[in-house]
Amino acid sequence: MNTLRKLFRTRTNILVGGLIVGLMSLIALFAPFLAPYHPIDDANLMFAQEPPSRQFFFGTDSQGRDILSRIIYGARISLSVGLISQGLNSLIGIILGLTAGFFGRWWDDLVMGLTNIMLSVPSLIFALAIVALLGPGLMNVFMALGFTNWSYSCRITRSQVLSARSLEYVQAARALGYGRFRLMFTQILPNILGPIMVIGTLGVAGAILLEASLSFLGLGVQPPTPSWGSMLSQARDQLFTAPWVSIFPGVAIFLTVLGLNLLGDGLRDALDPYTTRTRR
Repeated sequence: MNTLRKLFRTRTNILVGGLIVGLMSLIALFAPFLAPYHPIDDANLMFAQEPPSRQFFFGTDSQGRDILSRIIYGARISLSVGLISQGLNSLIGIILGLTAGFFGRWWDDLVMGLTNIMLSVPSLIFALAIVALLGPGLMNVFMALGFTNWSYSCRITRSQVLSARSLEYVQAARALGYGRFRLMFTQILPNILGPIMVIGTLGVAGAILLEASLSFLGLGVQPPTPSWGSMLSQARDQLFTAPWVSIFPGVAIFLTVLGLNLLGDGLRDALDPYTTRTRR
């Protein structure tokens, strides 16, 4: 019964999370066809702060721009930032963790010392420092988020390499004359991708939240480019007069992060053998 319950929960998390993430991805991909108005150009002060209606399903903001259209186009910003920045984080973390766990010695000590430093300071602080140095803007957000959250992937990769390098298939590859780099990238890495994928999925959600935080503080995507975080920032003064201006971008962030977390949790249960054994 416990196994069946776990399997049902795992499939449910993956299904629900995958549906939410897939829907958001389709919305971002087909934004020009789904948005009823242009998110920037179709501004009309005659329709400023219109409540949700048949003409404007999510209402309008203080400049008369359709909130639904801006949320649809904002999905492109949030998902692209999450995927690209976490992809860069995963690449850095995998390379450092793979080499640290495989070679060990002074290189392992150096990488783990740097990783502990990164883990001791919140990612938002590092991102704020980088954006403050480089200036606000979308490209700088990619730079800030792509170099501040690799420590989790690094530690997971290193721990998996330490467990895998003494297994029989690795020893057999050594006996066949595999070189170090061939051994790392063709034998060890493909067999430890499960936990790395889970961390990557959860990292995309974290990157979306960080981008929204930076944009909310005015250091991320700059107006009039639609971003969920910048939309929340501009809606701060309208919480009581036009609450729909802040509610719908917040719901978009919530649903996207929820979907990614559910997907990551389901993948963890499905791919992590330790979790599978301990929950039986």
